[in-house]
Amino acid sequence: MDFRYTPEQAALKARAAAYARLLMRYEDQSEEAGGPLPAATVRELTAAAVEAGVYAINMPAEWGGAGLSLLDQVVVEEEFGKVTNCLWDIPWRPANVLAHGTRAQREKYLLPVIRGERFDAFAVTEPNAGSDPGSGTSTAVRTAGGWLLNGEKWFVTCGDIADFLLVQADAGPERAPTLFFVGKEAPGVEMTRVPRFMHSAVNGHPEFTFTDVFVPDEDVLGGVGNGYELTKEWFTDERLMIAARTVGAAERALELARDWAVGRRQFGRPIAEFQLVQGMLADCAVDIAVNRAYTHQVAWEAGLPGADPKTLHAKASTAKLAASEAAGRVIDRCVQVFGGRGYDRSYPVERMYRELRVDRIWEGTSEIQRLIVANELIKRGTRVLALPSASASSSSASASAF
Repeated sequence: MDFRYTPEQAALKARAAAYARLLMRYEDQSEEAGGPLPAATVRELTAAAVEAGVYAINMPAEWGGAGLSLLDQVVVEEEFGKVTNCLWDIPWRPANVLAHGTRAQREKYLLPVIRGERFDAFAVTEPNAGSDPGSGTSTAVRTAGGWLLNGEKWFVTCGDIADFLLVQADAGPERAPTLFFVGKEAPGVEMTRVPRFMHSAVNGHPEFTFTDVFVPDEDVLGGVGNGYELTKEWFTDERLMIAARTVGAAERALELARDWAVGRRQFGRPIAEFQLVQGMLADCAVDIAVNRAYTHQVAWEAGLPGADPKTLHAKASTAKLAASEAAGRVIDRCVQVFGGRGYDRSYPVERMYRELRVDRIWEGTSEIQRLIVANELIKRGTRVLALPSASASSSSASASAF
């Protein structure tokens, strides 16, 4: 096994780190503004991301994306995770399932996103359908030339800046879960509320209602009835990216806490000399090292020929669960090392403390991740723990929950 970055990956990591440092210059401004940055600033930062090759990293180069493997994307997102205020949303990463669109859909929706001209948002969660997506009540009823969409969606991340939404709804009398392209300006679409959350994010997570919204047949993504499978594919990637970003955030917090502990003097000596502080720093390092290794491993496995999507789905859940909970432990310790200053919003560790909490909730709560891992374990045994071998063949015989 060779765990070294290739020269190309090392250069990619350096570019991503440099871009992350650029974003960090705007953290205080974003915090003071309650999240948003001026549109002109966002355009400048978007152009810089394109120039650095860290924009649309999950899309093929022939379409104008960066064309990175899932492992390379983890390398980039880990660096982005070190930035507060969710400024890592600016170097946009389109929903991976957009790649399944028809040629016409790609021209209309995806390519403008890759060029930084438009933005997408994924609308799945509902007021009474969070961890249980099957209890959603959004419907699409057949009409001449298309569908009439009705329903309500909550926590639509970046929906405030999006030009169009990917809306999951049950289509027809069979209630077939389906994804629909919905323009945000279409008649019947209303952004009803942009809640204020614990963190001060550069983009919001608004709520939408859909009232008899007409969606033409050509705006069904991936065919009627394939919504759950596409959404699971989206979740697999997003959970891996959350794992990567939380590892990066934890590393920055530890770097800050270490430097503070070395420089901060109490009782006549640096607090880094006190064993109770040393214990906290050591525990942080262990949490980061273990979760970085596993997240990289799963991303690498995803790029292997014949990789089993069911097993990868469970492994991505394992990575998201472990890394997000570990990051929560890390930032809690780092705030403690900073003492009273750790509670001051002008210090990055305070912002991270608020921001990292949601990583145990969005894209599937920790409890749902545990259910996914347990279901895979019960159905297929301990292969969810196994490393792949060069001669191993994969199977995808069983279904897995969200």
